[in-house]
Amino acid sequence: MAKITIDREACKGCELCSINCPEKLIFMDDSLNIRGVHPAKFRDSDKCKGCKMCAIMCPEICIEVYK
Repeated sequence: MAKITIDREACKGCELCSINCPEKLIFMDDSLNIRGVHPAKFRDSDKCKGCKMCAIMCPEICIEVYK
């Protein structure tokens, strides 16, 4: 099981993390961040295997994965 943290204020809402998550545990939040976009949000789950695809795909480097 892994834990993911997302810097919601740094997120630009590109959705690359959510598209590439094999477990579909990342989605776009309903609220806006300081950039005026819907940031990514992690659905806390024991299904996350820590593959780091979300972090690899993030162009803003605002996702960290902890195993």
